[in-house]
Amino acid sequence: MAEFSLPANSKIGEGKTYKAEAGAKRVKSFKVYRWNPDDGKNPVMDTYEIDLDKCGPMVLDAIIKIKNEIDSSLTFRRSCREGICGSCAMNIDGTNTLACLKPIAEVKGDVKINPLPHMPVVKDLVPDLSQPYAQLRSIEPWMQSETVAPPDGERLQSKEERAELDGLWECILCFCCSTSCPSYWWNGDRYLGPAVLLQAYRWIADSRDEATGKRLDALEDPFKLYRCHTIMNCTQTCPKGLNPAKAIGKVKQLMLERQG
Repeated sequence: MAEFSLPANSKIGEGKTYKAEAGAKRVKSFKVYRWNPDDGKNPVMDTYEIDLDKCGPMVLDAIIKIKNEIDSSLTFRRSCREGICGSCAMNIDGTNTLACLKPIAEVKGDVKINPLPHMPVVKDLVPDLSQPYAQLRSIEPWMQSETVAPPDGERLQSKEERAELDGLWECILCFCCSTSCPSYWWNGDRYLGPAVLLQAYRWIADSRDEATGKRLDALEDPFKLYRCHTIMNCTQTCPKGLNPAKAIGKVKQLMLERQG
């Protein structure tokens, strides 16, 4: 799994150190990426010493404690705290994951926290996700059907048809997978990336959707789909245990079948 990296012209300096309160026995250091676009300074890693006896078990608990009790200027996203919303996606200890699902105890030594890699940073741990969301809109992630819906019921699926969506519908669009993919790092303006391609296959695989041909036509492009080189970073890092690489492989298989 590739670790967090920055463009070559970026330099991260050592920032401030905030010591734990006197008498703390179980102290752990959290090194947090800090960057403010308004002060004209380079990014720094601030160090916060946290008393684990007065902190919850997850990395997000420590970040919230820092925000509430030590440094209110720290900026990050979070919402559900249950691995459902995807808001607190960030790079922790060199791996993209959700801060709310990452136990502090799993990290040996200092906990290094950075924003999702190779994305523009709005401030501190907040990445600019405008590009992946625009790419998500481009694949039209909603059911499209010419058949009129039953007037007195739902569009039905068999158990087998419904099972085809398992491993796809659970995606929470945290973009941990896309931002761990070297192909997306270098070709993100044209390659759709693992998260969006998994979403594309979710609708292709849905028996109720009648736009499969249209969807495949839209993906028939040297970059949108075929920049995937099956590196597998996406599958290794998914905090929900999904397999975007498998979904991309199935789209490629469908492309071959329609050509043959």
